[in-house]
Amino acid sequence: MGQFDTLANEFLSQERIAVAGVSRTAEKTANTIYRALRSRDFQVFAVNPLADSVEGDPCYPSVREIPDGVDGVIIVTSPEITEKIVDDCVAAGVPRVWMHNNTFMDSSVSEKAAAVCRENDIVVIDGGCPMMFMDFGHKCMKWVLAMTGRLPSG
Repeated sequence: MGQFDTLANEFLSQERIAVAGVSRTAEKTANTIYRALRSRDFQVFAVNPLADSVEGDPCYPSVREIPDGVDGVIIVTSPEITEKIVDDCVAAGVPRVWMHNNTFMDSSVSEKAAAVCRENDIVVIDGGCPMMFMDFGHKCMKWVLAMTGRLPSG
């Protein structure tokens, strides 16, 4: 098992996970991840400063507003917004961050945000998608990316 798999499995073994970048538009990638986590009985929290509720659940304007904190945050935004969310994670004491990226859409990864995570002892996964560990189609995509050397190194 590579470092990406180890980090991802450790991240997904946590109970309380926030998804930053969810939308009132159900078809968005962040919402798909949110629903997948919720259906697997994670305590999942939606984060979007422009929404009061998402997927029928309360939505928080920032990571710091989530009662009792979270074990990790999955970020599905632009790199510029990722940097602001990582600053929020530092302030909230979040121990893990996963910056979403895939081959077919814009990336959430920010090298600056990844450096901030590392400087603050936050375990960071800077790329890939949690869905690669949750559904068959994405697992196939993960296999193809692994075979072509395009998975994140962790």
